[in-house]
Amino acid sequence: MKILRYSINGSSYYGILGRDGNIERLKGSPLEGLQPAGYVDHLGSARVLSPLYRPRVFGLGYNYRAHSQEVGKSTPTLPVLFMKPSTTVIGHEESIVYPPDGENVHFEGELTVIIGKEARHVSEADALDYVFGYTCGNDVSDRVFQRRESEFGCLLVGKGYDTFAPIGPVVETELDPSNLHLITRVNGEVRQNGNTADLVYGVSALIAYLSKYMTLLPGDHIMTGTPAGVGPIKPGDTIEVEIEGIGVLRNKVLSATDVTP
Repeated sequence: MKILRYSINGSSYYGILGRDGNIERLKGSPLEGLQPAGYVDHLGSARVLSPLYRPRVFGLGYNYRAHSQEVGKSTPTLPVLFMKPSTTVIGHEESIVYPPDGENVHFEGELTVIIGKEARHVSEADALDYVFGYTCGNDVSDRVFQRRESEFGCLLVGKGYDTFAPIGPVVETELDPSNLHLITRVNGEVRQNGNTADLVYGVSALIAYLSKYMTLLPGDHIMTGTPAGVGPIKPGDTIEVEIEGIGVLRNKVLSATDVTP
């Protein structure tokens, strides 16, 4: 089942997307139940929004073996975690704003997990029961700032600019996350071609690990890391993250000077 958040005539809704492009509108958040509102909209008349409004976002570093190898890092012995501010999140076809002082900004295509119910001290065996669904993500990163911060053991601004977490376009609720093909394209050229089978810590392990130390809340996003092939982007570029069974997340990069205040 594919769930999306969308707007029509300035009002936002959640709905279930059918193969014919029809959207069965829901009464409220799908995290609270899939109750039909009695209306049917069409994708062609809707603007697709990020799956949830300003969620908590957890990020993972070096969680694909091939990516660790390409950047000269050893395989981590525990999940390398950071957080991205909720204001980084944008939706499908929204613009990534290139920082005015940016020098080396990279794309990172990622499978993103959305938590469906409160999770604390969850076992790996039960972890997937707490998942609402899966979507595409792009962990946009300012490498210059990221490296400066990392020298002092922290990481926030390099990952935390507004618009640095495109998420979407839909949430697929029925998916096995252990063996999914992921492709990232820049201007139509394939830059990443990976599979979640290469994850160091899979979805179940990540949920169990995080919930051991903190309560995961409905709507929390876990960006699971990026495959090999990350690289720079610039204003004018179009980035596409495609994940098998979910779809394509597409975002254009704009210069900060082209954005209306």
